[in-house]
Amino acid sequence: MTRLRSIAGAAGLLALSAVIPAQAQDTLKIAIGQINNWENQPPTLGQDAGIFKKYNLTIDAFGHGGEPARHPGGGVRSADLGAGAGVAGAMRAFSKGAPLRILLPAFTGTGDLYWYVKADSPLKSLKDATDQNTIAYSTNGSSSHNIVVSFTQDIGSKAKPTATGSPPGTLTSVMSGQIDIGWAAPPFGLKEVKEGKIRIVARGSDVPSLRNQTVRAIIVNADALKTKKDAIMRFVKAYRESADWMYSDPKAVTMYAAKVKIDDEAMLRDAIKEFHPKETLQSDKMADLDGAIADAVKLKFLDAPLTKEQVTEFLQIPPR
Repeated sequence: MTRLRSIAGAAGLLALSAVIPAQAQDTLKIAIGQINNWENQPPTLGQDAGIFKKYNLTIDAFGHGGEPARHPGGGVRSADLGAGAGVAGAMRAFSKGAPLRILLPAFTGTGDLYWYVKADSPLKSLKDATDQNTIAYSTNGSSSHNIVVSFTQDIGSKAKPTATGSPPGTLTSVMSGQIDIGWAAPPFGLKEVKEGKIRIVARGSDVPSLRNQTVRAIIVNADALKTKKDAIMRFVKAYRESADWMYSDPKAVTMYAAKVKIDDEAMLRDAIKEFHPKETLQSDKMADLDGAIADAVKLKFLDAPLTKEQVTEFLQIPPR
């Protein structure tokens, strides 16, 4: 009799578990500028690897060639988070009242971005460019925009800054002669460099003041930070775990190669080592924030430095 009761009880529990649904995954929407760049992979590769699922999260990621700082709370699209956001542009949007905050540093330094010309271009360096030449950046407020403006002030480049959007569209403009100096981020363009179709004439690291600054960040919609705080804190943990995994598991590069449709894995690994060493993806502290604010004022992204109170409100970086 006791055995029958045990069996009946177990059957009842099984029946009960069948009608109680598993806890639903929380969904967070993230707008990613230059979605195929290696440094922007933690949300997407991390989800593919099952890391976000461990934290009961589903990431709804979409890419765009626009300014990420305008997406979360900026009135362009509905998103909880933005990745690949230029810090200078985010500060500008925040100072003008956009409901966004910096949640995490995403990339420190500027050595990942490069500028190039067609192989037969007479330009050998940025100093050869005149005001009749054009130099590309992605969009207003982006880190590539910040660097191009810095080229003008720090290196003396006279080329006219011109927004060209994504690296593929920029390459088309350069090869067709519409733009003299294009911009890109690895792995895009490395094949063309190797084949001798284009020449690199400058790197973002050529601007001394930007070399050690955090120049891109994960930004968060201020309203989402209030209403979805638990999910966003889990996002932070999953993001950091994903970034660590990308540098510890060789499978990450294999998955990335398939995603960006590049067969030469060795080239990708070399590019990551040269352009994206692990320390550039640190997400614990805004590096050289004072310098970033000063540069934003100098380059006219900000009318005045952020106050201490504004900085406290703007930075919402959880400790690891």
